[in-house]
Amino acid sequence: MTTVTAVPGRALPVPEPHPAPPASSLPRQALALARRSLVKTWRTPEALVDVTLQPIIFLALFTYVFGGAIAGGSQQQYLQFLLPGLLGQTIAMASVSLGQNLNTDIQKGVFDRFRSLPIARSAPLVGAVLADVVRYLVLFAVTMVVGTLMGFEVTTGWAGVLAALALSMGFALCFGWISVYVGMIARAPGAVQGIMMLVVLPLTFGSNTFVAIDTLPGWLQAFVRVNPISHVVGAVRGLMTGGSVAGHVGWTLVWMAVLVVVFAPLAVRAYRRRA
Repeated sequence: MTTVTAVPGRALPVPEPHPAPPASSLPRQALALARRSLVKTWRTPEALVDVTLQPIIFLALFTYVFGGAIAGGSQQQYLQFLLPGLLGQTIAMASVSLGQNLNTDIQKGVFDRFRSLPIARSAPLVGAVLADVVRYLVLFAVTMVVGTLMGFEVTTGWAGVLAALALSMGFALCFGWISVYVGMIARAPGAVQGIMMLVVLPLTFGSNTFVAIDTLPGWLQAFVRVNPISHVVGAVRGLMTGGSVAGHVGWTLVWMAVLVVVFAPLAVRAYRRRA
């Protein structure tokens, strides 16, 4: 270890700051921080309740409790209608934890430690988003496995399932920017969850997830038809069980672009101010 001795009349040398990391190292740094988030989740498995137990409970609850009444006694028929819709709903609800986890790390001073490291400033944010991708994959797999055991049948083959997975994952990542923004402006992790539920619940329940649009009151149908969740649910439902999907896919892509254009800059600006 090198020691610096003060000499009268001579200024002490000032250590040079860490050089800015090259852009090529950002993916490696983001992957390392994503692994950190996954290790933390692995050590606290209760953090996966919203992507493991919650979709199972929703699927069983709505199929066996409400399916007979909504589908005229055919729970199997209602399961075919319900499962693709639940994928869109639960993936949107799973994005709440993204902003909540970022807010928690800020409150605990984790980002203060990141600032002292020679890493890209955006690496923690990108790493958190990448870790959330794994959560969405777990949710999709759990829902499909349980739904298949309950009797759900994919009529479009594996190509339809993979297309539905890609579309729902892409929408979840775009929708997650809302959660990141709220996580950056909220003062406490609990506030993030409360604010996001005020956004997510009207969108998910005021959609075509549980019932067909034409069974709703006229004033509600107008909202449901422009609801982004309705479009992603309609696209996933068509990709898995057949039917026209071009319109729903097109509107889903439009909404994905709108979410990124509006909320990504707001989230990044709030992230730079807070972290």
